[in-house]
Amino acid sequence: MFEPDYRNVVACAQNKEVERIPLYEHIVSFDKIGEIIGKDMTALYRGDDRDIHEFFRLYCNFFKDHGYDIVPFECCINDIMPGGGALGDSRVTPAIQEEEDFRKYPWEEIPEIYFNTYSKYFAALRDEMPEGMKAVGGVGNGIFEGVQNLTGYEGLCYISADDEDLYHELFRKVGENNLGIWKRFMKEFGNAYCVLRFGDDLGYKSSTLLSPMDTRELILPQYKPIVDLVHSYGKPFLLHSCGKIFDVMDDLIDKVGIDAKHSNEDQIAPFPVWVEKYGDRIGNFGGIDVDVVCGYAEPEMREYIADVIAKCKGHGGFAFGTGNSIPDYVPAENYLTMIRIVREIRGDFK
Repeated sequence: MFEPDYRNVVACAQNKEVERIPLYEHIVSFDKIGEIIGKDMTALYRGDDRDIHEFFRLYCNFFKDHGYDIVPFECCINDIMPGGGALGDSRVTPAIQEEEDFRKYPWEEIPEIYFNTYSKYFAALRDEMPEGMKAVGGVGNGIFEGVQNLTGYEGLCYISADDEDLYHELFRKVGENNLGIWKRFMKEFGNAYCVLRFGDDLGYKSSTLLSPMDTRELILPQYKPIVDLVHSYGKPFLLHSCGKIFDVMDDLIDKVGIDAKHSNEDQIAPFPVWVEKYGDRIGNFGGIDVDVVCGYAEPEMREYIADVIAKCKGHGGFAFGTGNSIPDYVPAENYLTMIRIVREIRGDFK
């Protein structure tokens, strides 16, 4: 009988190979879980205190029942930032377009808004966590996404050309703001977590979204205090970042000090490429392209997964799941098939 042990995931994040390959997902859609277990998870999450505790009882047990050692959960800063929403949505008028906008922005209000909004969820998660499990996640959104949330990507590019001082100050201020939230989070809820992470998509299919130089000089220095904070609690840090970010991986490992990295897409590089390149230095989380989960029949998916796992063994710690997440559009049957194949390979049903 499967018994969860969060230490398996910690070991992988510390780049140690473990006997039982952990399953890992960055996010599984609440509605997808609800479809699988026959509950309206979104309604529970949006309900009163009793509903929220019931949500997390069901949510945590979903992962336990399906062979996970950990529960992924984060609450995103971007969702509560006044005037936010410009990240990835050109219809939104950016909150910050010039220096005056930056000076008038209510930065000091964000931490209180964050904890007033989310503390009840973190507390319920902690209360409902099954024995042997802990969470992975924490304060969602990284520095680059936080800046774009207020400027938009196109707007940020204009600012970089028109006002270099503002361009630099945006990253510094978002970093300062995020670090303050992380400090309080670790004090109040860090014990519920075994691996801490945020997601910050630095790249796309062909390169980083900003130049490698700007990424190194403006974004990564704001990561380091957060990673150092996590390390001060004796816990590893996992970076989720989509895109082709090979140009800054050495900086992320050697200067920022990330312990592990998640996200892979076959069009950029199959998961074994990441493992072969970096498995001697960091843990690697991911494995199967989401398109494969959506489109492959079981025999082809089994062959794909077995091949990836075989290529990754002997290259440091790794946890297996999709290279991105399980959104609503992934067929439930396919997701469950992926889980079952991994569990069969690791011997859960013998």
